[in-house]
Amino acid sequence: MSENNYHIDQVDQLPDEVENLIHQGHVQDEADNGIICNYKKFALAVKDNEDSIVGALQAYTAFSEIYVDDIWISPTARKNGLGRKLLQELENKFKGNGYNNINLVTSHFQAPDFYKKCGFIEEFTRTNKKNLKLSKTFFIKYFDDEDQFQGILIR
Repeated sequence: MSENNYHIDQVDQLPDEVENLIHQGHVQDEADNGIICNYKKFALAVKDNEDSIVGALQAYTAFSEIYVDDIWISPTARKNGLGRKLLQELENKFKGNGYNNINLVTSHFQAPDFYKKCGFIEEFTRTNKKNLKLSKTFFIKYFDDEDQFQGILIR
């Protein structure tokens, strides 16, 4: 078919059968290359004495990495080291389990210096030339002392 036989539409969500088709295509491509995704979403929650959530870290695993999506601490619970404790708990849970690194992205107006203090290495910054507060800094923290076996398909 020629390019003129196609068109592109923006949709709010793909049908389940298309999502499944995409997923199966990725799984097959990964298997053909000796790789497995290991995708799993999870969260860590900080609770106060009343069992209310006052902080959270949302993340997921993919291949040999842990990706941090969000860290949030309630304004009433800030300045108690809870963000650092969440990152340390994340590292403790995955260290020694065959992962290569933890990585995350933060905006300039958020907490790039905090992540440096927590031992993350700045990989690069993508500068927003219109609004510097929206520049993105990409961070990584390696698990240097172990073998990486996550993300590798054992045959």
